[in-house]
Amino acid sequence: METTTVKRKRKIRWKKYIPFYIMMAPALIYIFINNYIPMAGIVVAFKNYKVKKGIFGSEWCGFKNFEFLFKTNDAWNITRNTILYNLAFIVLGTVFAIAVAIIFNEIQNKAAQKLYQTAILLPYLISIIVVAYLVYSFLSVNTGFINKSIIEPLGGTGISWYDSPKYWPFILVFVNLWKGFGYNTIIYLANIVGIDRSYYEAAVVDGATKWEQIRYITLPCLKSTIIILTLMSVGRIFFSDFGLFYQVPMNSGPLIDATSTIDTYVFRGLMQRGNVGMSAAAGFYQSVVGFLLVLLVNLVVRKVSKENALF
Repeated sequence: METTTVKRKRKIRWKKYIPFYIMMAPALIYIFINNYIPMAGIVVAFKNYKVKKGIFGSEWCGFKNFEFLFKTNDAWNITRNTILYNLAFIVLGTVFAIAVAIIFNEIQNKAAQKLYQTAILLPYLISIIVVAYLVYSFLSVNTGFINKSIIEPLGGTGISWYDSPKYWPFILVFVNLWKGFGYNTIIYLANIVGIDRSYYEAAVVDGATKWEQIRYITLPCLKSTIIILTLMSVGRIFFSDFGLFYQVPMNSGPLIDATSTIDTYVFRGLMQRGNVGMSAAAGFYQSVVGFLLVLLVNLVVRKVSKENALF
């Protein structure tokens, strides 16, 4: 049996953490209400949902709703687009974010550094609707900046961007990088600033070049952060930014093959058929696959470097 002294110490230790529990409470309540309670709606994926009957009154239909994704002729196309676009976003986004964070760390002027940080973070805070119209101002056939101010003055013929699917994989990747890499850059920069400067001083004494300092000090110190952010991205590799793939291309018909992903395909199907069960099935499928991918990638990380695994 525990002694009175041990019980008293445990009670004191528990009381010491009460302020932290109180601080955590609002976030935990929000997560529970926003993320966990709606999980009861997963059953809709396996039901022939009728509004009049409600979620629990609707009839079960097994995996019939999943046929919407797997038996359609577009199944391969939307799955390929979703995965390949996200792989490009993960790889290029990580490389750009780390590169820019390292460059920012070399800026000695604090005012200039803060200005540049604000400049790259600003696109992340802009609504995707605004981004869509900014892109349109550049790519419009009749009034777009690229056609009117670059191509035509050089003697070329204006390009009908919204009718030309071959350009859009590059356009979407560029827009995603421009809008999103600033957030990760700030995270990596915060990690770089926290690296003990004595490592770099010792490297300079040993005659290490700037590239060698980055290779043997900065990147190894960022490894755990890179792994965590990559794992989080892999978990959503079957999801896509709906605004990026629907709003930015302006839902243009000729671009469907190049811009259609699982999310946009389900949305179009929902608008045309009004079948909520199909949409729920797609969300359930994406979540399960994402979860399994996180487990798989984390398992690989544990085999290579156990201390850097997420769990």
